[in-house]
Amino acid sequence: METIKIAVIGGGAAGMMAAIHAAEAGADVTLVERMNACGKKLRITGKGRCNVTNDCSLQDFLQNVPSNPRFLYGALSFFSTEDTKRFFEKAGVPLKVERGRRVFPVSDKAEDIVRALTDTCRRVGVKIQYGRAEKLLTENGRIMGLVVNGETVAADRVIVCTGGLSYPRTGSDGDGYRLAREVNHTVTPLTPSLVPIVSKSKFCPALQGLSLRNVALTVVDKLNGKTVYEDFGEMLFTHFGMTGPMILSASAHIPDVSSGKYEARINLKPALDEKILDERIRSDFAKYANKDFGNALDDLLPRKLIPIVISLSAIDPRKKVNSITKEERRALCDVIRGLRISLDGFRPITEAIVTKGGVSVKEINPKTMESKLCEGLFFAGEVLDVDAYTGGYNLQIAFSTGALAGISAAQ
Repeated sequence: METIKIAVIGGGAAGMMAAIHAAEAGADVTLVERMNACGKKLRITGKGRCNVTNDCSLQDFLQNVPSNPRFLYGALSFFSTEDTKRFFEKAGVPLKVERGRRVFPVSDKAEDIVRALTDTCRRVGVKIQYGRAEKLLTENGRIMGLVVNGETVAADRVIVCTGGLSYPRTGSDGDGYRLAREVNHTVTPLTPSLVPIVSKSKFCPALQGLSLRNVALTVVDKLNGKTVYEDFGEMLFTHFGMTGPMILSASAHIPDVSSGKYEARINLKPALDEKILDERIRSDFAKYANKDFGNALDDLLPRKLIPIVISLSAIDPRKKVNSITKEERRALCDVIRGLRISLDGFRPITEAIVTKGGVSVKEINPKTMESKLCEGLFFAGEVLDVDAYTGGYNLQIAFSTGALAGISAAQ
């Protein structure tokens, strides 16, 4: 029996995992990567630490996938979070589990994850060809190969793993969507997800560079007062608005940020209830009894925040703290427990961690990742219309859909 020839387009998480599984199943595999090295985006994920997966059950996993979770059931059952952990441990990368069940390499180096994948590709005989996949070649509704840098590459099966539109400098610039459309696939609207948020609030430029840790974030729909998202952790103010882990996660929960109907409420002291916070403020005021209010908050708040909190509290900064009333203290508590920042837009898709939208999953067989429109054509990873919240879920989707596409294509 002749060996099946498979071309995998894209040397990222999904592409390398697809190539490895196809080669292990006996196929002759060529991985086509347009950059000068595989895994460019992987190297910068998780601030260069690489959150490879999430140590959770299948049901918990699917609850963290807002777009088309049921489509992923087959892929995640075939190659689970446990399988991902086993794969990297076996490839010589010890792993650890951190807060939120996030799994990282013990070394905290994304480079180790990339090396494990590229070394395994070499070991199982995957050939890597550097160049751009310009066109898919089809005949009578079946894949015949592709054109790479003007030259025809024959293939019995092609797996498209080109990523989304985020981080174009790493190679994901939307090529996969173009290839999909050329063979009549539907590409759903493409928007940023896990992306920094723009705010028109005058506070953000004043707070630029201020990093807050152990604060609580609530995103509220101002029209009905409903909470859209809640989180606890880190965030960072920038000249345009806000970023950081909590803000990126929140972005995935906000359907139409440009409407101006959402606002962030930041509790700067979530560990203290109103009564204990008031006691803390009174204690500080006793310590600075003869000082002006404007000079009595250094123990309580970061320096950059003090002028803003004073302004919002409407207390005269020159007022002596020993004459501040109970009502004024309550106003101060309210500001500290609920600093309000308007949410007015997302940063460009090129700054997003993932792309929301992609090749319509209605046109893909969830049991194999094969196209329903073109025989022998498969899709995996971010190019598909699936995305998840932050926490290792998106990389696991890439590994699971890649592994399933690779094994299916080789059969």
